[in-house]
Amino acid sequence: MEIIKGAGVWTHPGEAGNDWVEQLRTADLSVGTYCIPAGGLDTQSPHTEDEIYVVTAGRARIETPGRTAEVGPGSVIFVPAGEEHRFTEVAEDLVLLVMFGPAYGSRSPSRGRENA
Repeated sequence: MEIIKGAGVWTHPGEAGNDWVEQLRTADLSVGTYCIPAGGLDTQSPHTEDEIYVVTAGRARIETPGRTAEVGPGSVIFVPAGEEHRFTEVAEDLVLLVMFGPAYGSRSPSRGRENA
């Protein structure tokens, strides 16, 4: 058992415009926090792993090729590997607890998917 300190807690991104911090990594899973300040831009690319986001704070929209939805605290979002997705219209500092399965970056992009 492990308590994952800092997971899902706001960290000011500084100059980068957004911030991803991985707090736990095993072969089959990684957990981290992704923060986007109000008015900020989400510049991520599709990932080679399945992904779950849990919104711990803030409000925004998530857009995929087939759907757009408003998200806020308590929203849980599943994004399958390779799917284009982006957080837009970040109205309040957005804090996302993120889980990747398998671990982030562990699958080869040669499977026809882009790496983040």
